This record gives sequence, C-alpha cells and structure tokens, in this order.
Amino acid sequence: AEMAARLSENRLVSLPLSRIRVIMKSSPEVSSINQDALFLTAKATELFVQYLASYSYKHGRGKEKNALTYSDLSHTAEECETFQFLADILPKKILASKYLKMLEKEKRDGEVREEDEEEEEEDEDAVG
Repeated sequence: AEMAARLSENRLVSLPLSRIRVIMKSSPEVSSINQDALFLTAKATELFVQYLASYSYKHGRGKEKNALTYSDLSHTAEECETFQFLADILPKKILASKYLKMLEKEKRDGEVREEDEEEEEEDEDAVG
C-alpha cells in the first residue's frame, strides 16, 4: 500500500524526488528527510517555477512570439519585488565588452571612494 501511495505521489510531481533529496541533503543542517517533507518541497518548487514562468510570460515580450525567453525571466527577477531574490541567479544578459567597462568603472569609483574616506579621516583628526 505504501509503494502504491508513493507511485501516485510521484505522478503528482514532475521534478525528480531523488534530485530534490540530494539538494536538501547538501544543507549541513539537514540530517534526515521525511518522505512527506521531500514530496511537499518538490511540489512547492514545481508550483513556484510554474508561477515564475507564467508571470514572466504574461509580463514579458515573449508573449508576442508565443515563447518564454530568458530575458523575460531576468526582467521579472529585476522588476518584480516577489522575485528580486533571483536577480543574481537570472542576471540580465549583457555583452562582455559592456561588462568589462562596468568593472573598470566600479574599480575607478572604488578608488575614488577610498580616497574620499581617507580625506574624511584626516578632517576628523584636524577637528578633534
């Protein structure tokens, strides 16, 4: 009976439970995984991915082409507060040359900020 219940549970979830178990066990705080917890985590993950995909499709440009695109997903991660925690995982695609320019600018800005901080410290010494 338990085996039959597991088989019917598996049909309710598209994601492979064995992979979900591996991911859950990769957390050092997790020592054992209850079968119900595994199933519910898999189902919740599946529903979340469906929600992300449908939201991105409805609010993206892919609808014009009848397709969900990566840029639709990254736009959702950037613009929708609910999905902003995914911004690092779904970054906007940019050209490598543009990225290198951004890094160079950050480096220059960082150097400028460090100089400003040193000047502020000197000013504090002069006042005190």
